[in-house]
This record gives sequence, structure tokens and C-alpha cells, in this order.
Amino acid sequence: MKQKKFSLGGIKGWLYLLPAILFLGFFMVYPLIDVFVYSFEEGYNSASQTYFGTGLYNYSYVLHDHYFLQAVKNTFILVVITVPLSTGIALLISVALSSIKPLRNLFQTVYFLPYVTNTLAVGLVFMILFKKTAYSDGLINLLITWFGGKSVDFIDGPYWAKMFVLCFYTIWVVMPFKILILTSALSSVNEEYYKAAKVDGTSKFRTFVRITLPMISPMIFYLIITGFIGAFKAYSDAVALFGTNLNAAEMNTIVGYVYDMLYGDSGGYPSYASAAAIILFTIVLTITCINLLVSKKNVHY
Repeated sequence: MKQKKFSLGGIKGWLYLLPAILFLGFFMVYPLIDVFVYSFEEGYNSASQTYFGTGLYNYSYVLHDHYFLQAVKNTFILVVITVPLSTGIALLISVALSSIKPLRNLFQTVYFLPYVTNTLAVGLVFMILFKKTAYSDGLINLLITWFGGKSVDFIDGPYWAKMFVLCFYTIWVVMPFKILILTSALSSVNEEYYKAAKVDGTSKFRTFVRITLPMISPMIFYLIITGFIGAFKAYSDAVALFGTNLNAAEMNTIVGYVYDMLYGDSGGYPSYASAAAIILFTIVLTITCINLLVSKKNVHY
């Protein structure tokens, strides 16, 4: 009798989960399997739904394509620079905000405003600040020349200048969310730990390293994981700054390459786009697994 009751309870639980399982299966699992199949179909024609063979040619073409290699380079530079910097700066700002208790909510709101602003609108503002025109060198260049430096075309100029603007813009966009999360995490740390450390005469730096960081390490790890995934999916940031022809500007990303293969001027190649998407999925999955392994020693739950 008890066994029957347990069985009915298990079925009831699965019924509760069924809508979510169907939703995830239809909109996430099935498309992933579909893309994986397309990536092996050579010469796939979306209009006639036909292809002339199966194999690894699509992957070989993508991995030897100059535009894809440039997109991988740009994406990795963006990830390596923006994720650590944005997380570190957000942590410093959050610690500073936590020490200003009377105005904490006000400053949280101010820092969070860029996050709710349209990405393309923020990109347009950045382009105006950095772009050189026939009438003006832009506000940033005016500041550079005022301090005795030479003006630089950050939008249409050298590669390093364009990458600097893209990284700076990306950090600006993602940092408000990280500040909000870290500020909330800092406020949840038990004050008794700090009181005990103060009684023992522990310095503020040692308190921060030995108490604060371990206590908020799950949130830091969460931000690092989501930061890596978000940076690898970057596309709209580059479009907002350099327009839709990112290959000409040498500022395309992996997601941008996939979009171009599907809908861009060189579009109409879903097999190549699928192969690039699977490569991106493999990269993100590998880095996520590495982070999970590293977190077992450094994250304290």
C-alpha cells in the first residue's frame, strides 16, 4: 500500500515538471540536435531541404575561414579582458557602496541605470564620444589632446583602438548587474564574523580576504560563469559601435559570424552557420566545465 502511494506521488511530481520539460525540450534540446545534424550536412539548401552529402567539410571550411578566425580572436580577447575587469571593478564598487549605508540604495539605483538602458542607445552614445568626424574629433579625443596626446580614431582607426572601445563599452554595460548582485551578497554576510575579527584585531584587508571573499564566493563564481557565457555571445555590442558590416571593420564575433552566414551579405549557408554554432557551444561548455572544477576548491557554500 505504501509502495503504491509513493508511486502516485512520483507521477504527480513528474506531471508538475511536464510543462517545463516540454518547453525546454521543444525550444532548447530539439534546436540543438537540429543544428548538430545540419552541421554535418554538406551543401544544405534551406529552400529545397536537400544536401549532397554528410561529413566534416563544414567544420573544415569554418576553421579555415579567415573571418571566423578573426571572430574567434576578437571574442577571446573580449572574454579575457572584460570578464575579470568587470567583476573586479564591480567588487570594489560594491565594497565601497556597502560602507556608505545612508546612501546605499541611491547609489545602487544610479549604478544600475545603464543596465536598463537600451544597448544600441548606449552604443550610439559611445560612438559619438569616440568617433572622429569632419566637424569634431569627439569628446574623448578632445580630452586626449588637452593632456598633450595625439587624437585617435577609435571607431574607424587601428585595431587596438577599436578593441579598446569594445571592451570599455562591454564592461560599462555588464557592470551594473554585477554591482547589484555583489552588493546584495555583501549585505547578507553575517555581521558577527566582522565583530569577532575586530575583537581579534584583524586588519581590514585580512578580514576582506579571509571572511568577505569566502562568504560571497558563490556569487562571484556565478558572475564569472555568466560573464564568460555572455561575453562569448557578444554581438549587439559590436553592432552598436561599428555597424552591421563587422567583417570589414575586423570586429566581428563568433555569434556575428553565425548571423552573417545565415542572413548577412554572404548568408544562405545554414550548414556553415550550424558548424560555427556547434564550435561555439563546445568552447563555452569546455570553459564552463573548467570553471566548475576550479570552483570546487575556491567556492565555499
